[in-house]
Amino acid sequence: MRHLTLLFALLAQPLLALPLQAQDLADGAAIKAAISGNTVQGSMQASGAYTEFYAADGTIKGADYAGRWSVSGDQMCFAYGEDPAQCWGVRIAGAQVTWVGPGGEEGTGQLIAGNPQGF
Repeated sequence: MRHLTLLFALLAQPLLALPLQAQDLADGAAIKAAISGNTVQGSMQASGAYTEFYAADGTIKGADYAGRWSVSGDQMCFAYGEDPAQCWGVRIAGAQVTWVGPGGEEGTGQLIAGNPQGF
């Protein structure tokens, strides 16, 4: 029994070495399935409140602006105007979305089915 406990500890060690936030991020397929064709309403630490519809064709539509979204690997990327795309890891828990950057959680939002604002 002692050998099994030691073996388990050794096998689990690489997983435990990852930051907790990296262990529960959605993969690219899960991000696309949750976000595409839906709206997210929430707040970012750097820019404040937002409501955005993420169309299946990769366009972002907000109240008075537009942009592009894509999934690159296991991150969701956003491009607005001429600015270069910025990418975040995504944690999805039911209807709750958390945007995770290099420094940790940078914003949150609530998934809303479809485009109820008619953007």
